Amino acid sequence: MSRKDIPSMDQWLAEAKQSEHAARIGMYLTHNGVVREDAKAAVRNGVKDTAPVTGMYFSYDAAKVEEAIAETYTMEGIYYIRVWLNEGQLEVGDSIMYVLIGGDIRPHVIDGLQYLVGKIKNECVVEKELTD
Repeated sequence: MSRKDIPSMDQWLAEAKQSEHAARIGMYLTHNGVVREDAKAAVRNGVKDTAPVTGMYFSYDAAKVEEAIAETYTMEGIYYIRVWLNEGQLEVGDSIMYVLIGGDIRPHVIDGLQYLVGKIKNECVVEKELTD
């Protein structure tokens, strides 16, 4: 299990609803990425006969994450973002990341979450799947 404290979504939402832009927010979405047993190559690319994943080594570039968050804030209707990333050696079932995003209307919030999670996964993190 990871050494970092896992955040409480209830606490995050309570804090978000007290933020300076809370009155402009009509929707919040959350993302909780989790280490899975199925290899990325199997799930994303259909590669057969992949070994089961037993864990993952995960790290991230904090400055790049902050840049991704700043970029997402420039999107229409996005008023609140909070991100937590785990690090180190993780086991199947461990949380990799949490993202909370709030905005004015559903299409804007969905687009913002999709953009931010994609940016983090593609440009800010290093994931190395572990197998036995």
